Amino acid sequence: MTQQTTARGGPAVWALVITSVAGFMAALDNLVVTTALPSIRKDLGGALHDLEWTVSAYTLTFAVLLMFGAALGDRFGRRRLFIAGITVFTAASAAAAMAPGIDSLIAARAVQGAGAAVMMPLTLTLLTAAVPEARRGMAYGIWGAVNGLAVASGPLVGGSLTEHISWQWIFWLNVPLGLILIPLARLRLAESHGTGAPLDLPGTLLASGGLFGVVYGLVRGPVDGWTGTVVLTGLFTGTALLVGFVHYSIRAKNPMLPMRLFRSRAFSGINAASLLMFLGMFGSIFLLSQYMQGVLGYSPTEAGLRMLPWTGMPMLVAPIAGILSDRVGGRPVVATGLFLQALGLAHLAVVATADASYAAQLPALVISGIGMALYFAPASNLVMSSVRPKEQGIASGANNALREVGGALGIAIMASIFAAQGGYESGQAFVDGMRPALVTGAAAVALAGIATLFIPARRPAAPRPPSAAPTPETALETVS
Repeated sequence: MTQQTTARGGPAVWALVITSVAGFMAALDNLVVTTALPSIRKDLGGALHDLEWTVSAYTLTFAVLLMFGAALGDRFGRRRLFIAGITVFTAASAAAAMAPGIDSLIAARAVQGAGAAVMMPLTLTLLTAAVPEARRGMAYGIWGAVNGLAVASGPLVGGSLTEHISWQWIFWLNVPLGLILIPLARLRLAESHGTGAPLDLPGTLLASGGLFGVVYGLVRGPVDGWTGTVVLTGLFTGTALLVGFVHYSIRAKNPMLPMRLFRSRAFSGINAASLLMFLGMFGSIFLLSQYMQGVLGYSPTEAGLRMLPWTGMPMLVAPIAGILSDRVGGRPVVATGLFLQALGLAHLAVVATADASYAAQLPALVISGIGMALYFAPASNLVMSSVRPKEQGIASGANNALREVGGALGIAIMASIFAAQGGYESGQAFVDGMRPALVTGAAAVALAGIATLFIPARRPAAPRPPSAAPTPETALETVS
């Protein structure tokens, strides 16, 4: 089965718009609920652990089903499953907005995550199939900018909608976007497939069960305690299943995730960097959004506006980063971005006080924004160019799964550090807990930059006649 099976796709710009908006929806819902939890509790009731599950239910199903969603797309058609994912995500968003109680809201959030897990990894494969190789850096740059903006602005969007309209609009926002994307994807995207191999059911069960155990343990650790029976069971069982998944995949004939991909220093390096980057970034955003509002006294909207030098910078810089990655290779751009992001987080840890001025924080926000922008676009390019076209779906799914695990791990680790060193008793107590957590986040992102340095430098592509058609081999010419 060939990768391209139909030619009904529209221009590359349509693919870029459709996949960027879909990626924005999926990434936004990771953290969009956090600032709306007090209002949700007031309307729907529920204990503290119920509120936490409105965030965790989405994270769990999203992380657990990402690789399975990518595999479904490769087997049955990426456009077809992309549309199915959008449909499920949109319907679940409407169900969440109309939820009569906390339990039904948690259930809707879990279904949202399942839809996002099918939709998100296919955005990159569909975009790659639609955009000429020479222009993919710029396309990944815009896609990365939109996704970075969604991750960083989730608490702002949730808080602003809750403050000015109602918390239900956090979910209603997805409905018109989804209803527009479904027919556009059907009309403007070309269908494509992966290898055509049958679904790897044993590998799917091992990977899904392992990811569920690990992510569940990470999510519950700060709440139940790291020595709790349920937490330890989840972590140990999940780890054992993932080890079993690796062992099985090495020997399987058609594994869901071929372990030989990790022999590539490019694939291994960018995936390690992605996990560490999201570990540091998610945990930092989780605490900084609360610091801006709970300690410095800004409303959600005021806090969001002051975060724009960080959250909005990807919209300006990421397309430029994509062009740079086309010209000089992704490794130096990604590494520079990660070290800048680490520097920005470390600076924020130094200047944070209970009454810090905005002027003192501004340089760190700008540096962090530039760093995040330089990471997102070239990182996507490195992931997709490190494998053959028929393997891009599962490569995207694996990278997104590692990002989600990194995000869950970052929130868990940094929340635990925060709780051990400080708390919510006063502004100073919050700062005392946040500072060491931010230092930890900065260290994780710096390690991500070091991991990127192990990616082989790009080789100059060998010249070929203008009429020569690209092949799987030429798609890999830029990676050692």
